[in-house]
Formats: sequence, C-alpha cells, structure tokens
Amino acid sequence: MDWERVIGLGVAGNFAGHLEQAGEADDFKDLVVADASAPKGIFPFYVPAGSRDSSGEVDHFLHVCPISSDRIRLGSEDERHQIEPEVSLLCDLVYEHERVIDLLPREAMAHNDCSIRREGARKISEKKNWGPESKGTAAQSISIDRFERGGVLDDYRIASYLFRANELVEYGVNSPVSSYRYMYGPLRAWLISRLNDQIDEGPLENISKWLAVGGRPAQALISIGATRYTEFGETTFLDRGDRVIVAVYDGHRFDAAAIERFACDEEPIPSEGISLLRQEVV
Repeated sequence: MDWERVIGLGVAGNFAGHLEQAGEADDFKDLVVADASAPKGIFPFYVPAGSRDSSGEVDHFLHVCPISSDRIRLGSEDERHQIEPEVSLLCDLVYEHERVIDLLPREAMAHNDCSIRREGARKISEKKNWGPESKGTAAQSISIDRFERGGVLDDYRIASYLFRANELVEYGVNSPVSSYRYMYGPLRAWLISRLNDQIDEGPLENISKWLAVGGRPAQALISIGATRYTEFGETTFLDRGDRVIVAVYDGHRFDAAAIERFACDEEPIPSEGISLLRQEVV
C-alpha cells in the first residue's frame, strides 16, 4: 500500500484504562464532553504534503510518512518509546462543500501507534511522528464486509507482544475488537463529527484544517485506540534489537498459542483471518 496520499489519524481514549496507564489522562481533564464514555478526540500522525509555503517547502512536521510494516526506528535515546497495539481502518472519505459527509471503512489492519512518552508535549501529534518508520501498519489487511454488528470484525481480537532476549512476552491485554468503547455506527458518526468540528483545544487539534492542509485526501488511515497494557507492557519501553508484534485475528479460527507461534515465525502466517505486524526495533 502506498500511504503517501492517505492522511493518518488516531483516536485517543477509546479503550477503558489505556490513557491512565500511558500517563496521559490528565492531559484531557479540562475537556468537556457530552458523553463520558466517548473517546477524547482525534489526533493527526501524518498529513500528506498537499500545501507548500512560498518557497515551495512543506510547512509542517507531519508531512514525513512514518508508516512501516517491518521496522520501528527510535527517536532520541533520552526518551521512552512504547508500543500502542490497536486496529487501524483504511477508510474512504466523502466530502461536500469541504465537509466530510461520510466515512466508509474498507480494510482493517494490525497497527502499532508507537508513541514517545514525552513530558510537556502540547499536542498528541508531537509524540506520534518523529520521522520515517515511527509507526507500524501491517501489510496484510482484513477486508471489511460491513462495518456493523454481524460483520467480519465481530469475531476478531487484538494481541501484542515484545520479543526480547529470545523471550516472547505479552505486552497488551489480549482483547476483543468488540470491547472498544465506540465501534461501528457510533464510531463512524463520532469520527465524522470530529473530522468536521473538533477545535484546537488542550492536546487536540482542528482536524478540518489538517484535512485542508493535506489537500482533502480521499482516504484516511485511522487507528481506533490502543488496548490496555499488561504489567510488563506498562513498565517496559522499547530498545534496539527488540521485535514488536501486533496481531488482529479471528478468535474463532486461532487461539492465543497459534498467534504466539506466528509471532515467533515458527509457522507461516495464514492468508486469511489475521493481520500480523512484526517490526524490528532499530
């Protein structure tokens, strides 16, 4: 997949407990939301280079495409990097009079919304894109038949691991996709609202302005929220030589033991029923 023309967005706070574990809950304490169970907002992690300044240069740091299906390149040695295991959706965007009027999820993928735990960052985006290979999206995708209950994603789960010193350790809590706070119709409606009307407030940004900067892209890659961490994942940060694994898989077809064999490259990854991301940390 050529991600250069696809805007990259993420959803913050769509899994109960994740923001608290990541030390980010206080960033949102002053935001007023109509539904306490709703996600906190959307953040950009990549914006296509649709607009340029008078010298022909791109005038924002999010223009560098960060997505890789096989490597995570760490930023500063002095900062802590953490896996964020989640589902990402490749969506078509439909516009009318410069507003998004529909969002159509087409494919789902395992995603690592890798983040720097950076103290004092003003915006979420400042912790999400530090250059090439700072994000992970699996090359293998799951075709979405219909984005509603009864569709293919009902049976899927999210698992994640860190492989270090020849040991595979569970990093995120193995969780059903159905346990997202907002999913299917409610998530689509909420996303469309946030794409159009989210304002620049606290750690959030005006996403409609970013869509304009990116030239109103026809597609968006939207990571819809990270799972809770295991105790190991909450306290363990990435180092060079590690291997990151995130799997989105059909829980009726595969059990956790099978996913661990795929993660360790002990068996070929099946062509259906799973999207598996393996990244070497460099």
